[in-house]
Formats: sequence, C-alpha cells, structure tokens
Amino acid sequence: MLDKFSRNIAIDFGTASVLVYVQGQGIVLKEPSVVAIDTNTDHVMQVGQEAMKMMGRTPAHIAAIRPMKNGSFNHYEITLQMLRYFIRRACGKVWIPPRVLITVPLAIDDIQLSAVMRASHEAGARHTYLIEEPKAAAIGAGLDIRSPVGSMVVNIGGGLTEIAVLSMGGLVASDSIPVGGDKFDDSILSYVRRRYNILIGERTAEDIKIRIGDVYEHKKPAYMKVTGRSLTEGTPKEVLISSKEMIEALYEPITAILDSICLVIEQTPPELVGDILQKGMVLTGGGSMLRGLDRLIERVTGIPTFVARKPISSTVLGAGSLLPYLKSMPEGLVTLPTRV
Repeated sequence: MLDKFSRNIAIDFGTASVLVYVQGQGIVLKEPSVVAIDTNTDHVMQVGQEAMKMMGRTPAHIAAIRPMKNGSFNHYEITLQMLRYFIRRACGKVWIPPRVLITVPLAIDDIQLSAVMRASHEAGARHTYLIEEPKAAAIGAGLDIRSPVGSMVVNIGGGLTEIAVLSMGGLVASDSIPVGGDKFDDSILSYVRRRYNILIGERTAEDIKIRIGDVYEHKKPAYMKVTGRSLTEGTPKEVLISSKEMIEALYEPITAILDSICLVIEQTPPELVGDILQKGMVLTGGGSMLRGLDRLIERVTGIPTFVARKPISSTVLGAGSLLPYLKSMPEGLVTLPTRV
C-alpha cells in the first residue's frame, strides 16, 4: 500500500554524470556531477547542468567542483546536497520518502559506504541500498550474472575503469584503476602541448576525443583543426591533428586498461574463462565508446568484445531493474539471489 504514495529510485553517481531512474518511468534525469559553491560561505549555488555552465567562467570565490573523484566521495556535505537535489527532482512531492538504490565503486571502503548511507538518509531516503557499479552495469547490459556461468564486464567511466568477472550473483575476480574518460582527455591535452607546443582546454581535448579519437587501425584517417594558445608566443595558433595521432596520445591510459583486463583474466578460474571465451566480454560506460577500443581489446585478449547497446546508461538501467525487489531486501549492499 505504501508504494502507491512513494517512489523507488536508482541513482548512478558517477565521476562525470549522475543518472536517475524512477520505477515505472525509466531514466528521468541525466546531469553532470558538478556543484558550484561559494567558497566564502560554502553555500551551494547550482547543481548539475547549471553548475557545469559555470566551469571556467566563475570569479575567484565561486568554485565549480566534482564531489566524486576516482571513485571516492571527497566532499560529504556537497554529496549530501547533490543527493537531496536529485531525489527531490526525481520524486517531486510524495507522501512517503522513497527507497533509494545507489551504485558505488568496487574500491569504496566501509567508511565511505557508511557516509553514502548516512547522506542518502539525510537527503530524504526512507531506506537506502547500494550495489557495486560493475554488477549493475552487467545487468543493464543484459548479462545473466545470477547463473553459474562466467560473465565479464569492463565499465569505463569518467574517473574509473572497473573490470569484473561475475557468476552466481557475485564477483569472482575484479580490478579497479583510476583511469577513464577524464584521463583520456588529460592525455590528449598533454600530447597536444608536447607535440605542437600549444595549450588547449579540457573541453577542446574532450571534443578531439569524441570527433577523431581512435585507438585501432586507421585505413581512412580523420582530421580536425584545433586552436590553442602558443606557449612560445602567447598568441592563438591553429594546428591540424590526425586520428592516427590518438594511438600515441592515448597510449598510457589505454595500456593501463589493457593490463588491468589481462590481470583479471589471469585471476579467473579456467572454467569461467571458457565461458567468457564463448560469450565474450561487454564494455559499458562512456569511455567504452572510444572508437577502436573494443577491437583493440579483442585483439590483445583473444576474447570477443562488444560495446553494450546503451553503454552510458547500462549501470542505472541495471540498478533500476532491481527496484521492484528492494522491499524484500535489507538495507546496505544488495546481495543478488543465485539461479542454478
């Protein structure tokens, strides 16, 4: 009866963006994980899209920051404000506070888990549940992780890449590294500075990644004109960059991801490796959309590799699919039932 007057919601709290799923409605919000605060008073001025617009355009006393960095919630009060904002936006006015399922990184420790639970309750949740991001991403990508068959997911977010082999509802082998879409942007920025001696901004580096980023074969290279500030003359300078250069520019973060994937495969029991060789591994998260990455991983590992149909929203879709079952679960980390 209570559910008629309340709403169950799932929140994917990522480094780059926050996605919110409401039971019965689907994804209702997708906004940047950015908060603008007045550093003199610690007052939160804007959250999400409006705060994103302020990045790089604010006076000294206003800071646009990301509370989530490399899988860690660095600012408790700001995280609380963000949760309160998104819960209110998603739920509107309800008689009964919602049950809230929040995705969390693999590397999160017990202290941070408790902090997220506490912040969720203070933000207005009636009950709070947590699920590891790779589990939710695998479910959202259509993998049956409850059966006694190995499934492998590589979730490449803004700040983290998490690799997991799952079976019977649990993690068999996993790894988490602080490499993701943001690191791709940083590597491109550094490459352009080193190769062309010009300085570009983060948004320009991201634009290069999206438009010509490619880490595999280049039969027909793409080109892009890029304008930055000359480090020698201090004046604007335009250069032409080829997609072929992205292999060199992104070598370090891509190598780190490949090494982590190989490490997880080495830690996986042979029987489950056989399952994965038959089924393939699935890539999720915004970073998985980098052109050529799936083919490169397949060439290096020998395992068929596919990008999920909805890579950016896979995690919140997986979490959202579990919302109808929350009332029968205890608060805290969700334990999935096995299916034999």
